[in-house]
Amino acid sequence: MLKPTTALGAIVLGVLFTSPLKAEEPIYGVQLEQLEYRFGDKDTDVMAWDGDALYGTDELKFVLRSEGEFETKTDKLETMETQLRLQTPVSTFFDAVAGVRFDTPEGQDRMHGVVGLHGLAPQWFEIDADLFVSDYPSFRFEAEYEALITNYWILTPSFEFDLPLRDDPGRELGAWGPKVEVGARLSYDLIDRSVAPYIGVHYERYMGDTQDIREAEGENADGLFFVTGLRLMF
Repeated sequence: MLKPTTALGAIVLGVLFTSPLKAEEPIYGVQLEQLEYRFGDKDTDVMAWDGDALYGTDELKFVLRSEGEFETKTDKLETMETQLRLQTPVSTFFDAVAGVRFDTPEGQDRMHGVVGLHGLAPQWFEIDADLFVSDYPSFRFEAEYEALITNYWILTPSFEFDLPLRDDPGRELGAWGPKVEVGARLSYDLIDRSVAPYIGVHYERYMGDTQDIREAEGENADGLFFVTGLRLMF
């Protein structure tokens, strides 16, 4: 039986051979969707980031994504996730994704293969759906919508559902015990969508066996945060 990383390698090679880079002007850029400080309701403040860098063409892009959370009170890196992936269009509005993900949190490190679909659903909802393949598989669904209030003010509600498919005691995760995050951020387009400070709210909750594990370890199973941050695009 092929290991997840071996199977993923075959997928990546397939993408490379079926979607060669054409001789066209390359696309590149860096985007930080979230660079924020979260003021918690349970004496827990968090610094968080979520961003990516890309290089390629319309047919094939190389993407580096990083996201993480740092708890300031305990000086603890709650999560640290890095993805290296290839992205190629499969329809007018959706791209197929294949790559690898590295987790280096406070607990045990993990490596996963990544396969997924990213794009725009009807009504212009930005959708990411990813399956993470490893000894500790999981599934993640993210949705976001940019509501233009004026030419400068933008309200962005977001939703994330992260579902572990197998117990992972090293990271305090129980099978089928999801983490759910919902938020809303109001940003002001300061410099042509390149710099946009924002404020907002963020709520997260662990459920099922994951909630039980965290509570047994004396950790919070949910949290409500007021956030302030900066969105950057280069």
